[in-house]
This record gives sequence, C-alpha cells and structure tokens, in this order.
Amino acid sequence: MFELYLDTANVQEIARLDAAMPVFGVTTNPSILAKEGKGLAEVLPAIKDVLGEQARFHVQTVSTTTEGMVEEAIQISQLPYDIVVKIPTTEIGLAAMKQLKSKNISILATAIYSAQQGFIAALCGADYLAPYVNRIDVLGANSVNVVSDLQLLIKQQNLSCKLLPASFKNTRQVMDILRLGVDSITLSTDIAAQMMAHPSVQPAVDVFTNDWQGAFAGKLAYQS
Repeated sequence: MFELYLDTANVQEIARLDAAMPVFGVTTNPSILAKEGKGLAEVLPAIKDVLGEQARFHVQTVSTTTEGMVEEAIQISQLPYDIVVKIPTTEIGLAAMKQLKSKNISILATAIYSAQQGFIAALCGADYLAPYVNRIDVLGANSVNVVSDLQLLIKQQNLSCKLLPASFKNTRQVMDILRLGVDSITLSTDIAAQMMAHPSVQPAVDVFTNDWQGAFAGKLAYQS
C-alpha cells in the first residue's frame, strides 16, 4: 500500500488536506517543529486526533552523538504512537542506526543526497530512506537518477526498506519520482495542495453550474 505523508506539524493544514487526501501519516524534523513553536507533547496528540489511531509519525532525533541519538531514539520510540525514528545519514547517524536496529526500533534514514549514502543506510537496517529530491537537483546532481539507482540497489540486494523521498519544490518533481514506483512520499502542504489543483478546473465547474441552473434552476440532480 502506498504511503502518503505530509511534511508538516501544522494541525490545521493537516486536517484540511486529510479531508481530501488519503494521508497515511506525518513526517517532522527539528526545523518543522521549531517553525510551529510546538514540541512533540503538544503536536503528536493533536495530529492523532485528526488522522486517527492508525497514523504513523516520523520523528527526528536532535542529539549530536551516536550515544545520544540511540538513547533519544529509544525514548521517542516509547511514546504511545506508531513512530518511526528519523536519524540523519551521517557517520555517527549510521552507527546509531546499527545499534537501534538490534533493538527493533523502526528507523528512517534522513538527509540522503546520494544512492551510495542511502544504500549504506539500508544495509545498516533503516526501514525508510529519505532522499532530498530538490536539494539533490540544486547541488547539480539528478534526483531521479539517485532515487532510481537507490531503488535498484535495494531490489537487487532484496532489502526490505522503503524509499520515502522528500524535499520537493514542485509537482513535476513529484511526478518524476512517482513514476519510479516508490513506496511512499512526503509532501509539504503547499505541494500537496498543488497536486489536487489545476487552473482550468473551477472554470469548467462554473460552466456546469451555470448550464444546470439555466435549465433546472433550484433543483438538484436527483430531483430533475
């Protein structure tokens, strides 16, 4: 089953988009939480009230040492939610992933910029891999190639992790990545809204409404 995440901690936006999209869960990071000015104790229960008991949360550690990441991840995983702990894909982060996997804690390897970086994270036991699509393109590499190569390596080695691409600037990037057949994706609220919108839709709906009212003023379809 495809997993669609919203990359935000804004409860109002999550509720608005969940009403129209099959939102599987939410991805957060320290910057997202800092932007909202709210910590996990306030944000997670509010989002769970919107998305329901089945919602999955990806929550990132903020520690800067392997030992700190491991301890923080253990504490995060014990919160009463379906949680995947996000760990930056650095050398110390990879060391933390190896230790955490032996403790059966679900892990998302975040801040991936290359296929080889993501592949090592997968070998260290990451359950999800988050390549940063637009940031890869900004650096002059090709995000589609990176995601495609990473997915190929995972398939060849029969690894069980899922790709969860992040950091999109526009819907074209989203579609380019979706065409690769990834298992999940996380979108900012503005990009998610753009996925549902097209400038030609409302004018077409307005024509339908005007034509209907001209012929059947005041009636609904089943009353005609």
